[in-house]
Amino acid sequence: MNAFARMIALFGALAASATLGPAMGQERGSYPDKPIKLVVPGGAGGPMDSLARLVAVKLGDQIGQSVVVENRPGAGGMIGTGFVAKAAPDGYSLLLVAQNAYAINASLYANLPYDPVNDLKPVTFVAEAPYILVVNPSLPVRSVKELIALAKERSGKLTYASGGVGSGPHLQVELLKDMAGIDMVHVPYKGAVPAMTDVIAGRVDLMIISMITGMPMVKNGSLRVLGVTQADRSPLAPEIPTIAESGLPGFDIGGSFLAMVPGATPQPIINKLHEGVLKVLAMPDVRSHLIAGGASPIGNSPGEAQRLLHADIARWAPVIKRLDLKAN
Repeated sequence: MNAFARMIALFGALAASATLGPAMGQERGSYPDKPIKLVVPGGAGGPMDSLARLVAVKLGDQIGQSVVVENRPGAGGMIGTGFVAKAAPDGYSLLLVAQNAYAINASLYANLPYDPVNDLKPVTFVAEAPYILVVNPSLPVRSVKELIALAKERSGKLTYASGGVGSGPHLQVELLKDMAGIDMVHVPYKGAVPAMTDVIAGRVDLMIISMITGMPMVKNGSLRVLGVTQADRSPLAPEIPTIAESGLPGFDIGGSFLAMVPGATPQPIINKLHEGVLKVLAMPDVRSHLIAGGASPIGNSPGEAQRLLHADIARWAPVIKRLDLKAN
């Protein structure tokens, strides 16, 4: 059983234990006095869902109420995100979302069902799971430089997969193409796992994918990794070079997940949720299982999380405009 599978199994066991109920002695009328809904704008079984289920169980223990994960996938994450954006700002609706997807959607979609700056407010960045560039092992490349050279030689012939149009990995490869001056054909899927399945099978040449999902396939030889997308090598796999150091200086894309609440949520409630999440991330078993699964805990302040998120929204806007990317 690989690390990711073990992490999924652990989260399932923890989720089962969460049904034992809230802590006793909760003061009547104080927050929280009923279960909290943690919405994941993606399907079950992926990295974001797994992280949500770990946080939900442990956070429920910390704040004395059950935290129930609810998957609301679809429309590039906008269905689940929009649901929480329009929920009552009372602390009983929480969102766990991928930073890249949230920031990209702010410019990619002309008619978002929510204001990405004002309708939601960060509680904290929960964890970072770096992205990696992987290829089918039959592709005759072992570095980013070799991939760029092959893509120029076979202009418009290489294919890359993603979990959907407008997804973070889709935009990351588009940025890579733009910076490298190459042309490759996009093959979108309904999720990262079916996309990865076809790269492994050789039906598609390459993709960018979360390290959580991709590294087990790299370790068993099903995929070959060429680089990580962030500026610095990941401490989780320091042997893998960055894309920036491998031929594309300045290429720097992280892969963080953050917890958010409706924008008008009172600060004392945000502070209580923030304190609870930080306690969860400080637990040795949580930290060890995150790291084993390919993620690193973060836990910054609400103010710092908001600053980083807004900077990312501003960063992606000109990229999407320059590449003339649009989604309906």
